[in-house]
Amino acid sequence: MLNRLLMVKAWLLLIVLAKALSINSPASAQVIRTNPQQTESFQERMTQQQEQRNQQTQQQFKETWLRQNLQDPRSQQQQQIIQQQQLIRQQQLRLQQEETRLQQQDFTQQQQLRIQQQQLRQDQQIRQQQFRLQEQRLQQQYRQQKNNL
Repeated sequence: MLNRLLMVKAWLLLIVLAKALSINSPASAQVIRTNPQQTESFQERMTQQQEQRNQQTQQQFKETWLRQNLQDPRSQQQQQIIQQQQLIRQQQLRLQQEETRLQQQDFTQQQQLRIQQQQLRQDQQIRQQQFRLQEQRLQQQYRQQKNNL
């Protein structure tokens, strides 16, 4: 987006400079030389200086434009590389988060399984104790009946 904006600005500047150069070029200026051996008049010197400035400006603009356009593909590639690296980092982060979530889920399941196993053991112990108690009562009852007889 930024590169396109720079390109549009560059083209507009090029058009403006081209218009300015065409207005100030010697072809449109009316330079009259009466005697080639005479020293240059003030107006001729000013025209030549303006032409030189225009050529320098045009050359600078061309160099800037070329520099921007030559660097542009590289900077676009760099931007793409940076974006790809960011996408890769985001994907890695998502994978790490998913892995952490799965590990937490696994840990929770293991804890639940341990709790269930512990409850089963406790239930077994309680049943065994109840069975023993019942057996003891029965034995006591048997003894009492035996003693009563």
